[in-house]
Amino acid sequence: VARPGTLVEGEPCDPSLSFNVTWYLRYCNCYNEVFNFVDEQAEAYFGSTKEERDGWPGSYEMLPSLFQNYSELFKPQSFSGDFVHPVVLSGGKQTRYNGTNHTAVVEKLATNGAIKTWQDGPYIFIVQIGISYSKDSLKDVPQNQLFTMTVEVKGPYEYLSLAEYPLMIFFMVMCIVYVLFGVLWLAWSACYWRDLLRIQFWIGAVIFLGMLEKAVFYAEFQNIRYKGESVQGAMILAELLSAVKRSLARTLVIIVSLGYGIVKPRLGVTLHKVVVAGALYLLFSGMEGVLRVTGAQTDLASLAFIPLAFLDTALCWWIFISLTQTMKLLKLRRNIVKLSLYRHFTNTLILAVAASIVFIIWTTMKFRLVDCQSDWQELWVDDAIWRMLFSMILFAIMVLWRPSANNQRFAFSPLSEEEEDDEQKEPMLKESFEGMKMRSTKQEPNGNTKVNKAQEDDLKWVEENVPSSVTDVALPALLDSDEERMITHFERSKME
Repeated sequence: VARPGTLVEGEPCDPSLSFNVTWYLRYCNCYNEVFNFVDEQAEAYFGSTKEERDGWPGSYEMLPSLFQNYSELFKPQSFSGDFVHPVVLSGGKQTRYNGTNHTAVVEKLATNGAIKTWQDGPYIFIVQIGISYSKDSLKDVPQNQLFTMTVEVKGPYEYLSLAEYPLMIFFMVMCIVYVLFGVLWLAWSACYWRDLLRIQFWIGAVIFLGMLEKAVFYAEFQNIRYKGESVQGAMILAELLSAVKRSLARTLVIIVSLGYGIVKPRLGVTLHKVVVAGALYLLFSGMEGVLRVTGAQTDLASLAFIPLAFLDTALCWWIFISLTQTMKLLKLRRNIVKLSLYRHFTNTLILAVAASIVFIIWTTMKFRLVDCQSDWQELWVDDAIWRMLFSMILFAIMVLWRPSANNQRFAFSPLSEEEEDDEQKEPMLKESFEGMKMRSTKQEPNGNTKVNKAQEDDLKWVEENVPSSVTDVALPALLDSDEERMITHFERSKME
């Protein structure tokens, strides 16, 4: 429903002026025809009875109305009886509208309601106002200073369009999900607050930012629905929060893949690279989000999106290379608990990358490589699917690094301390030897034989297992950096 009204600015209009108002409403089957519409095209579109392109079907209605003076503009008007027969654009299939594909049926048009849509879909609404002057009127008054017109478009969801309504529901659901994430993480942290690791504080920060981001998006959609106005500042704030959240999450994954706090007590020079990578991602993702919501030029938005895509690919490559190096070191140390944790984490990231590739192919074929975007009902999926995938990865990280009584199993411990191996074997020893008694044994005159045998077994295990990794064989130059070779040599020298 489109409902026009007039607002007088400054002094009242000349009573002798008459207004010829013509409404033109055009239904477009292709969403991209409406989405890419600019104000400069209004004159060419107004009154058009033909398709803009072959294969872009649609229909239109046009209605002129004459107001003898400005006072009639404020009187209640009803045009519903004159606006009921949409005409199919020439070049399209000549079929009449049969009343189907309509979300809600309004029995009676509201007061001052000029036009009633006849089909669900995207529309172009153009108003032309002609002003007639009498002999005594002031002809030198500029037309753009006479009055302004406010157009209200309402549907079954108030001012919110059918294409945006599913996205509002999605943000509401995701806001609830992040609240549950936060409650669950707080409960875990409260139970084991004495043994919390640094990485668990990072995870809590990502959850909080995600919850705040979804709440701002949902509040913005609610404001559009009931007030019909979009607060651009709120959208910019939501996009900036999203950029901070994604940057923090990627920095977290990089730090985890490098083994910080797990196999390394500090990152050293690598920390500067991590900070630079996170800052660059924050910069480009923030620019891309702000340019997208402010409706800036497409070239500028692409200028920020292209380096963001390359940076994301480079970070993904860096993460997997670092994970391979960390898992190699854990194999060398024979730390089964941490190695199992990293294997699950790697599998989660591999599934996420595979899902991302599938989604990119699907969205490209569905929305990018088509001349006519007729599936406008599914456009919300293009935005929602990436946020949902991020939430699934975050939940997997929450499960893997959840606070527990055995938190210190994942903390860094030097190789010289053999307590970790004893802790890993202790539960199995207790179950296997329960009820048995220890007998005293005679000490060997020389214990060097047993020590040498143990060292030989360790070295044999290293030679048999360390080179077995496929990535170690395929990428020796990338994996065996100078730093990693020094660490490996240092670990072997301790065994010897």
